Amino acid sequence: MRALVQRVTEAEVTVEGELVGCIGPGLCVFVGVTHNDTGTEAIKLATRLAKLRIFTDDEGKMNRSVLDVGGEVLVVSQFTLYADTRRGNRPGYSAAAQPEVAEPLIDLVAEQLRLSGLTVATGRFQADMDVRLLNQGPVTVQVEITPG
Repeated sequence: MRALVQRVTEAEVTVEGELVGCIGPGLCVFVGVTHNDTGTEAIKLATRLAKLRIFTDDEGKMNRSVLDVGGEVLVVSQFTLYADTRRGNRPGYSAAAQPEVAEPLIDLVAEQLRLSGLTVATGRFQADMDVRLLNQGPVTVQVEITPG
């Protein structure tokens, strides 16, 4: 699994003009799933996200997690994180898992984050979403969890 994590002041997702998820300060997390991913990777990813220390402490160092700061998380499915851009001008997406595999794993990431005590909002799987966010810092980090 792959996640693109952005520290945000706020973030929201709309689908056809309808607000489907929004958060205040915390993390906006775009999540991609590949073929070999299982529930094990989803749980590991959620644990890593909850504990990822990218918020500043009193000394200005990135030493605090979203749990530490009482932040919220917006989880958005993003199959394009597995785009192959090595050849040509049109990315290939064959490394992205099929929707029937990806959707339950992204749901599991969100559920595990909730179980850790975080407030979690989500986008809508397979929808054409508009995501608005205010990246704070800016801080953007890629997290990858591989099987094994």
